[in-house]
Formats: sequence, structure tokens, C-alpha cells
Amino acid sequence: MAQAKAAARRPTPQPENPKLNPDPGSNRLKDPDDWVTGHEPMTGAQASYLKTLSEEAHEPEAFTPDLDKAEASKRIDHLKHEISPQGRRRHGSSQG
Repeated sequence: MAQAKAAARRPTPQPENPKLNPDPGSNRLKDPDDWVTGHEPMTGAQASYLKTLSEEAHEPEAFTPDLDKAEASKRIDHLKHEISPQGRRRHGSSQG
């Protein structure tokens, strides 16, 4: 009987909140070339974001409307790095 009461008082394990502790082994870190749906046409959201990033990075050739999901993802990652403060090119600067 004492064991039953002790078991009843133990807290039920709660599932981890992925927003607080994302699983490093999740699919969001999977190489886009390994995506099952990577060969499908890019989504509307990808197209819009890629178009915006290509304009901000002054690389309009990075956007083409016929990309697949995997290639769009790779280009988005590249352009995000290009326009980030750490990766930003110094246009017109003597520093390369």
C-alpha cells in the first residue's frame, strides 16, 4: 500500500518542449539533398523568401522560379549568411 501511494506521488514525466530544447537530431538539420521531398518544387514561402533575400544580397541570379525544395533551401541558407552582419560582403570596400 505504501508503494502504491509513493507511485501516485511521483510526477508524470512531461514531454520536452521542442521550442525550449530543440532536438539536435531532428530533420531540420538534415542535409537538403537527403530530404524525401527535396526534388519537389519549392514552396510559395520558399520562393518569396528566396526572392527577397536575393534582392537584399544583390544576387538576383540566385532566384529562379523552377527550383526544387532542396536547392531553394541551400540558396536561402547561403544568402542568409551573405546578408548577415558576420557574413556581409563589404560592397565598395577595399576589404574583401
